[in-house]
Amino acid sequence: MSYVMLIVEPEGQRHERSRAEGEDLYRQMTDYAQKLKDERLLVSVNSLREAAVRVNVRNGKPSVTDGPFTEARELVGGFFLLNVATREEALRLARECPAAQWATVEVRETGPCYE
Repeated sequence: MSYVMLIVEPEGQRHERSRAEGEDLYRQMTDYAQKLKDERLLVSVNSLREAAVRVNVRNGKPSVTDGPFTEARELVGGFFLLNVATREEALRLARECPAAQWATVEVRETGPCYE
């Protein structure tokens, strides 16, 4: 079964850290990713930058809006795509994720939106 762990950070949190603090947290995350890779549980992982663009088309008219978005209080800072046997295993891995100490780790099963 595939699950994605989304790392949902409070907006602005990255700017509150010193460079050394940020680098230490990033190292913790890359070490964790390597552990998952070694256990053959990791399909894909990546960090996401804060800058974002929203695209939508309504009534045939496209709209493109560059961020940051003032209404956003959180940002998705990265993701881990996992291949695990059960939901419980995905939740265990989320609890072990270093980011759970400073962010929210949202766990979602992948699959079709309509079944």
